[in-house]
Amino acid sequence: MPHSQSHALPLGATAPAFELPEVTSGDMVTLDRFAGSNALLVMFLCRHCPYVQHIQKELVRLVRDYAGQPLGIVAISSNDPEAYPEDAPASLREMAAELGFTFPFCYDETQEVARAYSAECTPEFFLFDSERKLAYHGQFDDSRPRRSTNPITGPPSGKDLRAAIDALLEGRAVSRDQKPGVGCSIKWRANTASA
Repeated sequence: MPHSQSHALPLGATAPAFELPEVTSGDMVTLDRFAGSNALLVMFLCRHCPYVQHIQKELVRLVRDYAGQPLGIVAISSNDPEAYPEDAPASLREMAAELGFTFPFCYDETQEVARAYSAECTPEFFLFDSERKLAYHGQFDDSRPRRSTNPITGPPSGKDLRAAIDALLEGRAVSRDQKPGVGCSIKWRANTASA
């Protein structure tokens, strides 16, 4: 289970605009949809990745815990579905239904949005403040899926991401001591691969 580590978009960077179809409804989702939120969480997810599978139930719990708060949430999948059929829109729709996603789950067919965000792995979390400046770009928490070189470090809690969300919603500065997210590398299309 090779993994990648997020590191590219700098803190303070402005959230790149996007317009993507939502896999369940087919509706187009844009950055402007979240204009009334004090914070915006942009997540890069997919279905096949063991790192996503490891946290997905706790991620749903986290989202439920912040229901009613001025926190916008959107998930994006950018993987090449030809190489990874589990990450095709129809499969992502099943994932959203099975897990009870209450936030838009969008499909980035051209992978342009992943590139705009400098996204590198799944899961990857970008938390923006009310001015849509990047305040947190780090791990969900310290837990990892079990593998031969990395035994599980306990059940996922989302404590790192929760602390950042709480800070923004309470009007406090988010700690700049952020551990990079770890996950499966985004599966770039062969004709657009940059690395």
